[in-house]
Amino acid sequence: MRKSRYAILALTALMTTLSLWANHPWLTRVYEYRPAPGQFVNTMPVCRVGEPVDSVLARCRASICGYIDTTTTTFHGQTITRIDTVWAQSMISLGGYGGYVIVGFDHPVVNMHTWDFEIQGNAFVSEQQSQGGSSEPGIVMVGVDMDGDGVPSEGDKWYELAGSEYDHPSTQHDYSITYYRPDENKPRTPSHVDPALNDTTYIRWTSNDVNPDSTSGYMSRNTFHNQPYWPLWLSGEETLTYSGAKLRCNAVNQGGLADQSYFVQYFFNWGYVDNLPNNPARIPQEGGSYNPGFKIDWAVDEQGRHVNLTHIDFIKVYNAINQYCGWTGETSTEVAAGIDYHPEAVIPQVLPGDVNSDGEVNIGDVNALVSMILAGDESASGDVNRDGEVNISDVNQVIALILQ
Repeated sequence: MRKSRYAILALTALMTTLSLWANHPWLTRVYEYRPAPGQFVNTMPVCRVGEPVDSVLARCRASICGYIDTTTTTFHGQTITRIDTVWAQSMISLGGYGGYVIVGFDHPVVNMHTWDFEIQGNAFVSEQQSQGGSSEPGIVMVGVDMDGDGVPSEGDKWYELAGSEYDHPSTQHDYSITYYRPDENKPRTPSHVDPALNDTTYIRWTSNDVNPDSTSGYMSRNTFHNQPYWPLWLSGEETLTYSGAKLRCNAVNQGGLADQSYFVQYFFNWGYVDNLPNNPARIPQEGGSYNPGFKIDWAVDEQGRHVNLTHIDFIKVYNAINQYCGWTGETSTEVAAGIDYHPEAVIPQVLPGDVNSDGEVNIGDVNALVSMILAGDESASGDVNRDGEVNISDVNQVIALILQ
């Protein structure tokens, strides 16, 4: 009788554990990884020439995705299995400006109108300056699986989570940069000022920067990282082009001369990956000198208009600064892990055609849709027929629903 009771208790504990983790709280998927050149590229994660993309993505998943760990023990002759979710213990580098990764969970992230999720980096506070240290901000984009195919594709909608610098006059929202594959065998051009830089003309880049002094330049190579900075599995590509928003440079050399450099990268207030130190408790709360996470309510469309999203399916992080900091190298966003703060939340049911969210489908929704179309508002709430656009077809759909 006692033996049977232990078995029942063990089974009950196992079933309870499994039910608690119906949705995995950590990142579980890496859909795309396309870093820009950088000093940690090909080392975080380790990659090889000609390596298949699927293999590279598997290395990324091993670095930043959580996993389920199963431990089996014996108690009074009964086998008891304990299941734990394990936090990722490594990270990946996005390289220079524009480098990105697209990740996701094994479930949609529901908009709870509070801190919804966190993507961690490796930012830290300087011993000499509490307002900065290592801060390499990455912008977060969120995607909605409009076509329902379960992967990021052309039919999906993407929105930027507008951080504290979104409306800053120095933020360039239509930035584009192109890197040119280097000749790894060319003679190096070491710096005469900073001995740590052994090739100051390593990887050339050009951009559409509004500042004429910043439309071209080079990514230097330093003595600490002598592997190729160009993604090795993309070695057949002669150029790599990235576009998005570019934030103002945040680094100040507080060490004086270049060979005495001590760069402090100052923190932005909120809204970026690898900008502030990670939340140590992984419990979102305001205040403190760490990143409490991200809110889906920050989402804006391409025109900067706020959009109401019930949930998101994909997350893209890209390096948002084009900046070189002497011997410390380029500013390169690192992604370490991610957590959904509310993994068991359920997507709220939306009444089809209820564009103005008043709980009914009537002429008010037609008027709301017409206003959206005239304003060029592409909010998901107006895409009634789920074709990825807000137009007269959605008006017709609402009218059809009213006449049912």
